Parts: sequence; structure tokens; C-alpha cells
Amino acid sequence: MNRSHASKNVVNFVDSKELLRKTAIHEAGHAAGIYLGNLAKQLPPVHFQIVLKREHNRLRLMAHQAHALDGFAKIEGGRLLHTLPSSLAEVFAELSAEQALAYQKAFEADIVNYLIGPLAEANYVALRDDEVFNPNLINKAALGNYGGRYDLEVVDEYLQCLADDFALKQQKIDALFLEAFHFVNDRANWFAIASLANFILADNKTVIPCEEAIAVMDAGLISAKKRVWRY
Repeated sequence: MNRSHASKNVVNFVDSKELLRKTAIHEAGHAAGIYLGNLAKQLPPVHFQIVLKREHNRLRLMAHQAHALDGFAKIEGGRLLHTLPSSLAEVFAELSAEQALAYQKAFEADIVNYLIGPLAEANYVALRDDEVFNPNLINKAALGNYGGRYDLEVVDEYLQCLADDFALKQQKIDALFLEAFHFVNDRANWFAIASLANFILADNKTVIPCEEAIAVMDAGLISAKKRVWRY
């Protein structure tokens, strides 16, 4: 197909629909990490909700509005740590070994959950374009190309709490990046992410409560299991 023959409005409509879908996938990824990721690590449940700006849907055909569509959905809440210390070592010094381990797990889980969003978007783009989703082909810095600039800024704030050792920080973020990658690449998790993204796009609410998002993701997990059993 020669794309040059397509009208400007058709191209803008397609681009805007894709931006909406990528944003939905991105935020659904964050939600899946907060719910499924934390649950797998036996971390305490944390409240979140998905806030939607439905007025963007009326503007999808307008080219000058396309840049704004990436903000039509966002996660509110979801962090295990609401404030960050100036030094993780100083916090550990005041905690028991058990408390320090729990704090570290929460600290690292928050980082992973921020990385899952842009990685989910990257996986969607790879699937759409029939490309390989591989941790050797995408790295932390590349996540900025998948709506992850804000996520990376927050991750860097977390990393500032570690000792002033570049090698240690790099080792930590590499390990957490791989953890986030494997979460997104897990078939069941991906079904949950895709199910929630579809719900975000189809539902007409301006807020999707935590309980409703969890129910949708659970249904996605059940669907994934049924497909496995079918074969």
C-alpha cells in the first residue's frame, strides 16, 4: 500500500488511535505490576485507581490534538513507599533485619512497577510490528521512547537513595530492569495487561477503581489459563 495516497485525516485518526492504545497498555502495565507483581512478592496490597480524560476521545481525528492523547489515562496511587529517604543505608541502620528486608522489597518493587509501564508499551509495539521483544535490544534508556520519561525520572529518584556508587546503582537497575522485562514477557501477565488496556479504552468512566481494575486483570489471567488448557 502506498501510504502517500491516504488522506491526512485518515493518517491522523490511525495515529491517534494508536497513541490511545499505547497509553492504555502503558498504564495497564503499571497497574498489573502494582497488583500482580506485588502479590507475587507477598507485599501488602496498595490502593490505586486509573483516572481517564474522556474528552480526548472526541478529538482523535484532529491532528493538532494528537500530542495530548498520551495523557488521557494515568495511575493514581500504587506506591508502596510514599516518601523516599535521603539514604537507604540510614534507614536500614534504624530497622531490624526483618524490617530492613521488607523495606528493601517494597523499595525495589516500586522501581519495577515504574519500569513495567514503558516495557509493556514496548512489548505492544514489538508485537504490532512483528518484531522481537528482547532485553538485549531494548534498555532502560530506550524506555523514554515508550512514554517512560516520567517513569525514568522517578526511578532515578529512587536510585539516588542508594550509596554513591555508580557500579552498584547500575547493577541494581540492570537486575530490576530484567525483572520488569520478565514480568511483561510472561504470557499470563500479558493477558492481564491487555485485558485491562481494552477495558480502559472501552469503558466510559472517568475513574476506574482499584477493585474494578483487579477484577478485569483476574479475568485476563483466567482467559490465559483457558487458552493453555485448550491446547
